[in-house]
Amino acid sequence: MKIIRKIGSYCALLIGFSISCSNDPGYIKAPSTVNFEPVLAAYNIYRGNPTDLIPTSGFERIELSSSLFVNYAQKQRLVKLPPGGEITKLDNGVPSFPNGTILVKTFYYFKDDRDPNLGKKLIETRLLIKAADQWNVATYVWNDVQTEAHLKLDGLTKSVSWTTANGQARTVSYKVPSERDCTTCHQTAASVMPLGPTLTNMNKEVQRNGQTINQLLYFQNKGLLSNFDHHSVPSLPNYLDQQRSIQERGRAYLEMNCAHCHNPAGFPKAARKRYDFRYTTPIGTTRILDKKSKIINVISSGEMPWIGTTVVDQEGLQIVKTYINSL
Repeated sequence: MKIIRKIGSYCALLIGFSISCSNDPGYIKAPSTVNFEPVLAAYNIYRGNPTDLIPTSGFERIELSSSLFVNYAQKQRLVKLPPGGEITKLDNGVPSFPNGTILVKTFYYFKDDRDPNLGKKLIETRLLIKAADQWNVATYVWNDVQTEAHLKLDGLTKSVSWTTANGQARTVSYKVPSERDCTTCHQTAASVMPLGPTLTNMNKEVQRNGQTINQLLYFQNKGLLSNFDHHSVPSLPNYLDQQRSIQERGRAYLEMNCAHCHNPAGFPKAARKRYDFRYTTPIGTTRILDKKSKIINVISSGEMPWIGTTVVDQEGLQIVKTYINSL
């Protein structure tokens, strides 16, 4: 019965969304300043066996302190800048990427979380390419033999199975987003924008060339990021880090999994609810205190996040519940 109710609620949402999209000023059309290639190989992102995820020269890894939950999938993030281009720090700490930038995010599962050496199952690779000051979005779906990924703009759902860290065989219904899904979430002030790679989320220690270095400083040393004191940039906590306070973890989780829509400049249908889950927003203006039970209920039921997940993030849910119940 619970599943039926959930399916019914999704259907109602989707029907309402499809009817209203053409008339809803909150829906933005995907930019078209780039002609995407039919296959991912055309971008020469990986060398050797694709499942090894070894980037070619020019693509740099990006690591984030906190990440969006997507059905327990692993993610690899890469960036490639045009020759001579650099990422610029803006006054509010948000990075500005030059035209010609390619952002890559590949979603995959380890066949067995207990032993990553047993290999990976690549699911999809998403590209954000900036041209003529606009971010273009595309998704490439990997074939079953893991040799190539093909452009897929209308989305699809596929079954994915793997073994979890506790030895449990698990299967999820994985939803590859459509172009419309991408622009719905990736919008700020009615423009498509990257979500994860903010300066605060990239401000962390990473391993590069056998050494530990601050990631922002590493990018600066490589000439990929404008010159500024990286100590002046705040750092978003890792919400999975149990050494951090539950207040930090709870707000970081809401930042990465909810705030891309629930902020004043986000997708208007969400923004009209007047939540503001950004990490730096004072608690009194987030509406968290007013809607504690509502927030827990919609995450518990799987209604939120609205796009991109088909199962509940049980660990994340526990973080949010513990945080909200502490208020």
